[in-house]
Amino acid sequence: MSIAIIAGIPGAGKTTVMNEAIKRKNIKVINYGDVIFEIAKEKKLVNHRDELRKLPFDIQRNMQIEAAKKIAKNENVIVDTHCTVKTPYGYLPGLPYDVLNILKPDRIILVEANPEEIVARRSKDVDIRMRDEESKEEMEEHQLMNRIAAMSYATIIGATVKIIKNRQGKIEKAAEEIIKALE
Repeated sequence: MSIAIIAGIPGAGKTTVMNEAIKRKNIKVINYGDVIFEIAKEKKLVNHRDELRKLPFDIQRNMQIEAAKKIAKNENVIVDTHCTVKTPYGYLPGLPYDVLNILKPDRIILVEANPEEIVARRSKDVDIRMRDEESKEEMEEHQLMNRIAAMSYATIIGATVKIIKNRQGKIEKAAEEIIKALE
């Protein structure tokens, strides 16, 4: 493995599942959004990470490329990110063509969950996150958009796509599936 992508909509549990996988296997993970947030903070564009998706489209795109260049300097890393970012302008590709060509991932792993479980998870972090409201139907659409985007990315770059269900109380199973997908 050189670079792999792990993605899911907010609340699907991708970071939590990755943290469980890290306990079982030595895996290096870089959070793409954290890298972009650091770039945005350096440029004094935002104060809070959740403000990123509300920046003008061209600024978001330029920061995606800048972050990808930083991340691509690493080997054998998993990039924790989003296939799509829901913005006021519509869905922004999380990994547009130029970013894919910089990162060159060899596999894409989607973590999904039932919308009811996502609602419950999101309710636990309302004090630390400023998320837009999203109905269960919108979450289903968002997960579908992620699947479409992931398969499109895989077709362009020649990667595989693995979908892992993160069911409540089954985090160990989801972590094991991620480890297998990375072998």
